Amino acid sequence: MITARTTKRAAVFAAAAATALVLTGCSGDSGSGGSGGGGGDVTLTVSLTQNEQTPNYYCGVELLKERLEAADMGITVDLYPSSQLGPHADRFPQVQSGDIDVDLLGGSELSTTFPAIEAVDAAYAFDDVDHLFDWIDNGSQELFDAFHAETGVRIVDGWWFGNRTFTTKDVAVHDPDDLSGEPIRFPDSPGFLANAEALGVDSPVSVAVEEVYTALQQGIAVGQENPIVATHSASYDEILNTIVLNEHNVGVQFTLVSDKTYEKLDDEQAALLDETLHEIRAENRTCVEDETNEIVDGYRADDAYTVIEKDDIDIDAFVTKAESYFTDHYDGDTLAAYEGIRALAG
Repeated sequence: MITARTTKRAAVFAAAAATALVLTGCSGDSGSGGSGGGGGDVTLTVSLTQNEQTPNYYCGVELLKERLEAADMGITVDLYPSSQLGPHADRFPQVQSGDIDVDLLGGSELSTTFPAIEAVDAAYAFDDVDHLFDWIDNGSQELFDAFHAETGVRIVDGWWFGNRTFTTKDVAVHDPDDLSGEPIRFPDSPGFLANAEALGVDSPVSVAVEEVYTALQQGIAVGQENPIVATHSASYDEILNTIVLNEHNVGVQFTLVSDKTYEKLDDEQAALLDETLHEIRAENRTCVEDETNEIVDGYRADDAYTVIEKDDIDIDAFVTKAESYFTDHYDGDTLAAYEGIRALAG
């Protein structure tokens, strides 16, 4: 059994203090909507679904805490990983009310409140992480502005969570036909269940994340899909032995801050929060890449695992099937968002 070592922390934290000193001198309009009515000492509650063994924690929210507190601008940060403050459906209203100040949630998790954002989680909507970040920087403003107008919550940025791939128990997947009849677990949301159909999974198993390990252990599902870092941190690879590097979804977790939270902050504190969330994106990406490569190399070196490489998968068949499905499946604002994402593809 392989074990990934999260040896990146020391180097990451070594840079934290220096960056925080730079940010201490930053001020001005961050575009956050900070009204200047807040200020003084404030404690920010930061929540996420992932556990402490994932890059979005140790190269994400831990960096946020380190840098905001080191800037000596009156901000203290409390971290709540592993859905400690509730599942995403319960947490988003807490973000809106300002009870949770920063949360990381994906498009499908937000789509019950704002349907059009489901498009960001569509299978093969993004070609790769460069495409994702290009869209966030150059193609997302209309969607993000509409989201803010509807919810009172700002999408400050998006952090990469890793590319979702299939992992199975003895099921080799080379094209969509190989998924027919196989009970593969997908998250229980309309967006992810649409992905199942778009990818050729006609027998999806939708159980809560807390039940996935047991479902795999009991054979209720013979596989699941998640970024490699999540698959490994949840120990699904204790049961599953076939890693399919099809990368059907470029996972993104949006960094969310509500107007209620900005009202607690003065302009300098708001600018610091936004700038820190933006700057962490690149460092987080490096951590995700490093951790993913380390885990996959461990699988390749272990005879207990079979790794189906991307070159041995008919990616074009998957992409064609998914695009055909979503072009027909979506309509209105969701279709417009999907088409906008695809228009920026390389």
